[in-house]
Amino acid sequence: MSETIETNCESPLPLTEKGLKTRQKLLATAEQIFGTKGYFNASVVDITQQANVAQGTFYNYFSSKQMIFEELVRQLSSDFRNEIRVEVAKATSAKEAQMIGFRTFFRWVKNHRHLYSIVQQAVLVDENLYRWYYERLAIGYVKGLQEAMDREEFERLDPETVAYCLMGISQFVGMRWVYWENQDVPECVLETMARFMFEGLEKKEKPECGREE
Repeated sequence: MSETIETNCESPLPLTEKGLKTRQKLLATAEQIFGTKGYFNASVVDITQQANVAQGTFYNYFSSKQMIFEELVRQLSSDFRNEIRVEVAKATSAKEAQMIGFRTFFRWVKNHRHLYSIVQQAVLVDENLYRWYYERLAIGYVKGLQEAMDREEFERLDPETVAYCLMGISQFVGMRWVYWENQDVPECVLETMARFMFEGLEKKEKPECGREE
C-alpha cells in the first residue's frame, strides 16, 4: 500500500516503499546536518550529498530546507513520545510511570543527541513550531497527571503547571548528563529526582527516639 504526502506540487506524490525509505533517509541525514552545522549554515545540497540522493529527488518530498526541518522536529517529537507511551503502559503506579517516562526519554535522547540543538534552533526558524513542540509534549503529561490525581495517587494540583515543571526537570537533567557528557543519567541522579518530585524540598523532622509519627 502506498502513502501520500503533500508537496509543493498541485497533487500529492504517491509514496512507494522505496519512496518512504528515501524520505526517511533524507530526514535522518537532516537530523545529523542540522545538529552539527546548524539550520542557517546548512543547505539542501549538504543534505542530499550526505544522503547520496539527487537534489531533484529531494524536492519530490520536501519543498524547501525549512519544510524538512519542520517535518524533522515533528517526527522526533512523535518518535520519542510514542516510545515513552509504550513503556509507561507497563507501569503499575503513577510514580512508577513518571520514572519510566524519564528513563525512556534519557535513553532515547542518548541515541538522538541532536534533538537538543535542533529544538533550540526552532525558536529562530519558526517560533510557532517551537511552541508546538512543548505544547504537544505537555498534552501527554497533563493527561497522565490528571488521571493520577483522579485516582488520588497524586495531590490535586494544577496539572498543566506540574507538567511544565516535570518537563523542565527532564529537559535540563538530560542536557546535563546525556547531551553535555554523553553518558547515561546516573542512578543517584534519578533517585534524587524521585525524592524531589515525590517528597519535595521541605526538610522532614525526624521523630524523637522511641517515637514514631
